[in-house]
Parts: sequence; structure tokens; C-alpha cells
Amino acid sequence: METEYPAPPITGVFSQKIVSSIGTGTTARKTESLAYFFVRERDGGEIETQCLSPANELFGEKKTITREELLENFLPDPQRSLDFAKSSADTVRVAVARGDKFLKQGAHYSAEFEYNKALALEEENVRANFGIGLCYIAREENDKARAVFDRLVKLEAAFSPQHKHLFNEFGICLRMAGMYDEALAYYSRALELAPDDENLHYNMARAAYGKGEGEDAVRYLAECLRLNPRHPEALQFKAFLERRIAVEPPE
Repeated sequence: METEYPAPPITGVFSQKIVSSIGTGTTARKTESLAYFFVRERDGGEIETQCLSPANELFGEKKTITREELLENFLPDPQRSLDFAKSSADTVRVAVARGDKFLKQGAHYSAEFEYNKALALEEENVRANFGIGLCYIAREENDKARAVFDRLVKLEAAFSPQHKHLFNEFGICLRMAGMYDEALAYYSRALELAPDDENLHYNMARAAYGKGEGEDAVRYLAECLRLNPRHPEALQFKAFLERRIAVEPPE
């Protein structure tokens, strides 16, 4: 028995025939032209469309239609889809690089603008998601940061080795912003993919301590030191916790 796989989501450039009238009375005539749209199927099955300029640039508001409306009124354009994918990749790469530059300079609004430009074309771009999340945390816009966090924890690519420095930085920023629940959930997600990463256990210990969960902090720290008995930050943190326990009066 053959296994049935779900159809891939619809995405690409589609054209729609636009019929318009010019003139009146006996001079009236109809003209036909093609309008182009970037089409993307959302998780719920709805189809999102946005106008595409002759230069392959998105403009105007996004509109939602049904799959039936798409099949009835639009035609796929494979060549233009390839051209758009190539130009989009170039735009995303440049926007992310500019966003990273502005982020390092502390120009968070400029960085956000560039990251949003990239995310409009590639919603799951890992670097853009991390970058815009860091912008929100730096500006103490925690609700927006949580929205980015919710998106990132669903992206397995966000926790791949090539992005390790990014997810470490993001998790640390969550903790330093006092978003301890998010930091713990974030590191727990990372541990599912890298259970033997001692740094993740150390960061879990710091987040748990910040939240006031001392016993959990000790447990995470012990696991970190089991994996790497010479972890310098973990040894310092362990000494700190031991001093705290020694000076705190019994309850």
C-alpha cells in the first residue's frame, strides 16, 4: 500500500487576466492585460496574494482568497516564479546583512525595518527572526519579542549548529530581559535537539535561578558539570550558589 503524502503548499507567481473598457458609445472597446501576484498558501489552507510589479517587487496590501478562487481566476507562471525566487533571495540576503549591521550599531529601528523587509519575502528566515527578536528585546517590547519567540521555537532550523551563536544570544537576552519562562521554554526546545550541550544546561540553570527556582537551578547546573566538569562559568556559578546557601539562614 502506497503512503499518501500531503500536497506541498501552493507558492509562486500567478497571473490574472484583467479586462477593462476604454471609451464610450460606438468608440468603446475592451482591452486585456495581465496582472501578476505572488501567491502563498497559509497553514490553515487560505491563499494569500500580493501584487507584483514588473520589477518583481511586492506592493499593495495582502489579500486572502480561497483555493477555488485561485484555480478559477489565476494561472501559474513558472518562469516568473523562478525569476521572483532568485530576486527575492538576493533581496533577503542584502536586507538581513543590513539588519545585522544596524543591530550591531544599536540602530534598532533601522535594523527592524531591514529584517521586516526580509521576512516579508521569507517568513522562516532564521537570521531575520533572531535579529528582529533581539531588536524588540533591546527596546523592551516584550509582547513583540514573545511573538517572535513563539515563531522561533517552531522552527527546527533555528536550533541547527550553524545558528548556534544566534540562539544562544537570543536565549541569554530573553533571560536578561526577565523573560524567564520564555528562556526556559526556549532552552528546553534546544535541548530536544542537542541534549548533550553543556552550555544549554548552564543557561537553563541561570534562567531557573533568575525565576527563583533554586532547586531546578542546582539540577541543571549539575547536569552541565556532569557533561563538562571544567566548565568555567558553571564552576563560578556553583561557587556562588554554595556561598548563598551557606549564608542564608534556615527556614
